[in-house]
Amino acid sequence: MDDALRHRYETIRRAAALKGRVLVAYSGGVDSGLVARITHDAIGDRALAVLADSESLSRREVEDATTHASEIGIPLRIITTCELASDAYRKNPTNRCYFCREGLADELVPIARREGFAAIADGINVSDLGDFRPGIRAMDEAGFWHPLVDARLAKSDVRALARGLGLAFWDKPSNACLSSRIPHGTPITVELLRQVEAAEGILRERGFRQVRVRHRGGTARIEVPPEDIPRLRTMEAEVADLFRSMGYRETEVDPNGYRSTG
Repeated sequence: MDDALRHRYETIRRAAALKGRVLVAYSGGVDSGLVARITHDAIGDRALAVLADSESLSRREVEDATTHASEIGIPLRIITTCELASDAYRKNPTNRCYFCREGLADELVPIARREGFAAIADGINVSDLGDFRPGIRAMDEAGFWHPLVDARLAKSDVRALARGLGLAFWDKPSNACLSSRIPHGTPITVELLRQVEAAEGILRERGFRQVRVRHRGGTARIEVPPEDIPRLRTMEAEVADLFRSMGYRETEVDPNGYRSTG
């Protein structure tokens, strides 16, 4: 780890130590995982990772998050949330993420107050700030702490620091919630989320780490990194047959490859 990354690590560690008790809004990804690691380094079991398990989170992500928390050593609490209880969220507007994060804050803020946590830390990094991220506004309104932003860590820095700290999941692909696969304006249902989850599971079973299945009515549009497209083409007919059995009439491979936008 170079001196610049070490300095940023120390910036977060010292801030966490001063806060005394920190609740980490934890997803199991590399960003919140790094925050969990550094806060735990600073204050041990006075840090708590809280994972919100909801309909839009795949079972695989829950399993990964549990494994990563165990690797870090931080106490993990899994709470059940339900974004679909919100009419505003279900309608799937362009600012859907605001209602998700607003609901998350409604769960985490009372826990923090009741149990004496001085701050709720999240995994927002500098690279997130240039995008349209209504969820960040909801977290700002709730007073969440953005330690990665305070330390001026971009996504590439997060991965480099996580790797330097020996975190096995430093290169875990970014993975937005399952609702991001459904076009804005199309109402979100449990059935659609499970259909997308099952379709992506088929591709992951075949070795694709970074994958999105965009739900477009009766069509599934697959996104994988450009370098993986040739391999996907070799099994396109097989995948289309499997997707057809799940209710997709048509299957397309996006020739432009994976994109992180919702």
